[in-house]
Amino acid sequence: MEVANNVTEFIFLGLSQDPGMQPMLFALFLLFYIVIMVGNLLILLTVFSVPQLHTPMYFFLSNLSFVDVAYSSATAPKMIADFVSEKKTISYWGCVTQMFTFHFFGCAEIFVLTVMAFDRYAAICQPLRYTAIMSANACIVLASLSWLGALGHSFVQTLLTFQLPFCNAQVIDHYFCDVHPVLKLACADTTLVNMLVVANSGLISLGCFLSLLASYTVILFSLRKRSAESRRKALSTCGSHFTVVTFFFVPCIFIYLRPSTTFPLDKAVSVFYTTITPMLNPLIYTLRNEDVKNAMKWLWSHKVSLKEKWNG
Repeated sequence: MEVANNVTEFIFLGLSQDPGMQPMLFALFLLFYIVIMVGNLLILLTVFSVPQLHTPMYFFLSNLSFVDVAYSSATAPKMIADFVSEKKTISYWGCVTQMFTFHFFGCAEIFVLTVMAFDRYAAICQPLRYTAIMSANACIVLASLSWLGALGHSFVQTLLTFQLPFCNAQVIDHYFCDVHPVLKLACADTTLVNMLVVANSGLISLGCFLSLLASYTVILFSLRKRSAESRRKALSTCGSHFTVVTFFFVPCIFIYLRPSTTFPLDKAVSVFYTTITPMLNPLIYTLRNEDVKNAMKWLWSHKVSLKEKWNG
């Protein structure tokens, strides 16, 4: 049966409705987006260019950086443009596309972070078997499953939302097309869809977060028998990862592991996993990671020496 739909576009209320705040928010989030793009693309370039970083850990880090570039691009450009637009509109199919891409890359980030925790568990708790556990084929399979799982999640999430009819309500109290704000506009009973959304998004976030906590608990217990230097290096790597995990998962669980209710706080919380985490990832993984810092220094010195030879 074809879904009755009278809506051709939606209107965002945006992050703030204060006209005086719009120029400041435009400049701030434009800066954030530039940092996200430059930082994550630099990590991708470094990992692909430096052979010493062709290891499972950095393979998954490059996946994470690619996800962050695409994930932030699903919402940030539209949000930034809306800060200087009088009418913040998005077409019906533009909203469908934004929701699909946002949840696709967002879920991919959840799965990649979970796989990265498994990689650290294997490296620290199973060092003698690490190369066998995290072989090249195993890494490709884990990455592929992460992307396929994210594709399935996003397809189901978007289909559940937009199979509902939308009659006259057009105003979305948010700065992008997310599930709960869009469901509030549907002119049909959304009780079952709400439950399925919680099962699809909320339980994925919670389940992966609990598995991450379990893996880090096992890692911490295993470090008691290691040397001080081994503990320091392992805690530095895992500390960086856990910082990213906390900034990303806690807001996701707050937003999605509940029925379709929206709070004024939701938009500010969403900023953490749509903008802050993708911006912090390259800073955390470079400033606290000697291998990446040394690789970037090598890449820069190599570029300078090539330039000098060319000019010479």
